[in-house]
Amino acid sequence: MKASAFLYPWDVAGDPEAPARIASLGAGQVTLASAYHSTRALTPRHPRHRIVTAEHAAVLYPPGDRWAGRALRPYPAGRWAPGDAYGEAAGALAKAGLEVHTWVVLAHNSRLGAEHPDTSVVNAYGDRYPWAPCIAQPATRAYLVDLAAEAAVRPGAHGTELESLGWYGLQHLHAHDKTSGIGLGDAGQYLMSLCFCPSCGAGYGERGLEPARLAAGVRAALEPLWRGTADDGGWPSVGALLGEDTAAATRAWRDTVARTLQEEAVAAVRAAAPEGFQVLLHADPVPYHCGANAGVDPAHILGVADGVVVPCTGGTRLLAPFAARAGERTVLAANLTVVTGMGGSPATLAADAARARAEGATELRLYHAGLASDDDLSAVREALSGR
Repeated sequence: MKASAFLYPWDVAGDPEAPARIASLGAGQVTLASAYHSTRALTPRHPRHRIVTAEHAAVLYPPGDRWAGRALRPYPAGRWAPGDAYGEAAGALAKAGLEVHTWVVLAHNSRLGAEHPDTSVVNAYGDRYPWAPCIAQPATRAYLVDLAAEAAVRPGAHGTELESLGWYGLQHLHAHDKTSGIGLGDAGQYLMSLCFCPSCGAGYGERGLEPARLAAGVRAALEPLWRGTADDGGWPSVGALLGEDTAAATRAWRDTVARTLQEEAVAAVRAAAPEGFQVLLHADPVPYHCGANAGVDPAHILGVADGVVVPCTGGTRLLAPFAARAGERTVLAANLTVVTGMGGSPATLAADAARARAEGATELRLYHAGLASDDDLSAVREALSGR
């Protein structure tokens, strides 16, 4: 079963032993970040540092001429990934015999929201989410499509994995996050992720909804949840809280926006890529979900991309909807965390992989070889060797 290990360029650049160490795992492929959001990451084996702080979302290579004169453009990385850090790492990994695919984070960018606040999702209370670009806005969509093409098709890459290619909402895993005191459930998360920027307001209007009245309805629907009424009934609860017709109209707008963006971005990547270049999306089979794993309709997305990467740490239940729609050549990659300190279980990787395969997975993704301890990597090596 083919496996790929996630890496950051700073896991490799400046560490001459890293390529051989990664190759020894037996994965054969790496998914290497070329455009990534802000983060603070351990580098437990690097000879020069132990902590890397990526201060803002950035491309990890020199951005191209297509961005000249444009207000929305990617930010080069700072001292944490100077120059062509991606290219340096990719070249070293390729020399070690590893197939390199790009890892591209798209609609998740706090610096973009800070410097261009009008690009952000705005909730029903008027609060902006600076980490979440509104994917309905024409300028933002153009930026995301061009970023997907440029960051995905780097020299020598055999494919790409596009993360957060859809709606981003309330859930963020933001630094020092303090939003879990109220159990919003799926319904509350959806309602708190509805955008009320001018572009979305116009979209709701096209579906017969008056934006101000809709925002008031969303606020009213959320009131029981703020008082502590637990609700985790999924989409039926959204309809019960907001009204079924109104809820369906919001979904019609948001689903269309996300689907067309995914189609445009994948088409742009393929237009820029060599023949045989693989395009995958990090995806969740519940279409109204938001976040890094974009909510999608499995039947639609598997007709657009070559496959999906599905979160499977803690269980493989999200694989089945994709497996039911998969064709003979569809890539269905089960993403398993292999860092014990981040809730992963590298010691059970072989059993977890077998379970994922039984549910329809054709490949594995291992999160994250750069963050894992030596003991975690030893467990991965043992599992992939079949011992």
